[in-house]
Amino acid sequence: MNDQHDHGALGDAEYAEFMELAAEEGFEVDEVEDALGEAGHGPLPVLAVVGRPNVGKSTLVNRIIGRREAVVEDKPGVTRDRVTYEAEWAGRRFKLVDTGGWEQDVLGIDASVAAQAEYAIEAADAVVFVVDATVGATDTDEAVVRLLRRAGKPVVLCANKVDGPSGEADATALWSLGLGEPHPVSSLHGRGTGDMLDAVLEALPEAPAQTFGTAVGGPRRIALIGRPNVGKSSLLNKVANEDRVVVNEIAGTTRDPVDELIELGGVTWKFVDTAGIRRRVHLQEGADYYASLRTAAAVEKAEVAVILIDATESISVQDQRIITMAVESGRAMVIAFNKWDNLDEERRYYLEREIETELAQITWAPRVNVSARTGRHMEKLVPAIETALAGWETRVPTGRLNAFLGEIVAAHPHPIRGGKQPRILFGTQAGTKPPRFVLFASGFLEHGYRRFVERRLREEFGFEGTPIHISVRVREKRGRKK
Repeated sequence: MNDQHDHGALGDAEYAEFMELAAEEGFEVDEVEDALGEAGHGPLPVLAVVGRPNVGKSTLVNRIIGRREAVVEDKPGVTRDRVTYEAEWAGRRFKLVDTGGWEQDVLGIDASVAAQAEYAIEAADAVVFVVDATVGATDTDEAVVRLLRRAGKPVVLCANKVDGPSGEADATALWSLGLGEPHPVSSLHGRGTGDMLDAVLEALPEAPAQTFGTAVGGPRRIALIGRPNVGKSSLLNKVANEDRVVVNEIAGTTRDPVDELIELGGVTWKFVDTAGIRRRVHLQEGADYYASLRTAAAVEKAEVAVILIDATESISVQDQRIITMAVESGRAMVIAFNKWDNLDEERRYYLEREIETELAQITWAPRVNVSARTGRHMEKLVPAIETALAGWETRVPTGRLNAFLGEIVAAHPHPIRGGKQPRILFGTQAGTKPPRFVLFASGFLEHGYRRFVERRLREEFGFEGTPIHISVRVREKRGRKK
């Protein structure tokens, strides 16, 4: 699979043919290469930004991802509760986990900072630890340092709020933390961020430690996600009690996701359980935040997300948020409605209406109705998971895709806007897991038209149970034809 050339998912012959097509339509080679590289990457290494409140984490995160704002990421329903972002520096892409989103004093500041850092560090391949250089190292900072030491992940120390030469001395004092060289940065003005990011790239692995299904016969990884009390643990226990193969309890604490190898339908799967958020955090909205951080960590490790929804209750904002997170992470997806045996006719009727309205954006995800308590319909889970994985790994050859795009453009041209009619000129599928398409167009394609193209792609090629990423490159206006 891994050929020497970085053409995304394109083989050499297909790539050559594709580049010829691009040249005919007036696209520059490097422009096309760049678009393919961007869409064709596999899983990215993960960088977590941790530190106590008010040290400037969010400003730093914005500064790092700011370079990507130019790329039009056209995703509906992106919520403010995003925990992960894609970023790029010096031609390398990585994922950024921002822990600055929620910082009220829930359990006393130390406990909440520690808990946040813990979740983030678990999901990450490397960590940027942000300290306010003007304040110096506090006890809370020292506590985070101990956590980082235990985790053994590479750490880059960021001494923030160093706005000029006078602050350099403050930064130097942070050598005392024993995390190596403090990088003086002003995330507000951008001073020093470049040097710090260079250090980050040295610390980050080329690709994440989690390799997807490459181990021969390695079990496929499933994250069981859903809001608290929806029955994740009981579903896992139901599944496990019947056919527990190897119980691989990693650390007995509730806050570590427990990975279990479980045999279902003759196949061994690895379930990454996300149940067991610390109960005492259920004080305020903090619980949601931890739940989402840890769900993000579990989803990052999985290939399929099985989203459990309580069929007896209305589909909530929190359910929606978890679905959005799974879609954005680009994992294969199955929706499981739990407690199905408790539904009366009336609730069933309303649930169908809710699914039509609230889950309209994921009509492509396979649905199963189960009961974790009685074990009813559990056998339907495996085929649904297999379907979703197959969709996630589907690849459409470029020739066939372009024939199909040609038909679409002929039958349903883009609406005329401002006297111009943008056209899709050609496209390719640059990657799988999830399927990523790059379309090259003569002008900006409207959101509605992109959605239409996605719908038609699904009708034509399946892609059941997987999100699809479509990025569009517009041909630059050139002064003269070469």
